[in-house]
Amino acid sequence: MNWLAKNNFNTIPGRLGPFRLTILILAVVGLCVYCGYRLGNRFHSFQVQTLDQQKARLDDYYARQVEYIRQINTLEAELAFERLANQGTQNSLKQMGEKHYQLKKELAFYEKVMAPEKQADGLVIDQVSVTATESPNHYRFQVVLVQQVLKKRYAKGFVELVLSGSLNNKPSEIKLADISTLKREDLKFSFQYFQVIEGEFTLPQAFIPEKVEVAAILPKGKWQKYRRLDESYPWPMIVKNDLQTSTLILD
Repeated sequence: MNWLAKNNFNTIPGRLGPFRLTILILAVVGLCVYCGYRLGNRFHSFQVQTLDQQKARLDDYYARQVEYIRQINTLEAELAFERLANQGTQNSLKQMGEKHYQLKKELAFYEKVMAPEKQADGLVIDQVSVTATESPNHYRFQVVLVQQVLKKRYAKGFVELVLSGSLNNKPSEIKLADISTLKREDLKFSFQYFQVIEGEFTLPQAFIPEKVEVAAILPKGKWQKYRRLDESYPWPMIVKNDLQTSTLILD
């Protein structure tokens, strides 16, 4: 404080003089400008270095992202190809299985007809099929009969169909004659190897079918004994909406 009291700043300009004071001020201003420039240049260099590092890091991230996207696209393409190949293989196996099943079915049918020694003797209801039509509750049916005897005589008789189910929540049975325009003559058969009997019927609206009972009846005649063959087949749980392809085959 004594120094400040002795050296009053108001007396400095008088003691130094105008010229020296101007030189001092210029020197101080120059020193401040130089120090500011050096500090600013150093800070600018630091900022440029930091920006370069951040830019290099960002470029590296972009390059990694592009590589990851390329790998993902490659994997997705490979996965799609594998799915297509797997689907094609499954479709081929399914087609081969269906073809194999159909061939075995046809072979079994012709063995029944042409090689009955491999099967049990007698008349057989080989197949019953029911197909929905485009009309509501209207169906087509088909019954395939095969004769399995070594010495084949003509098998003569007729077929009866009865549908069992529920009507108005009560058990009910409906004969084919009650729901079809077929006559008994249409249901007769006379064959040596096999015969297909087919027709149409319309179910009552409130009737829910559960099974189809088929009977092949051979009346007593000169060359044949009386015989009745009864088979029962379950009704499909549901009829597909695609009526043109909704066929239930009951073997």
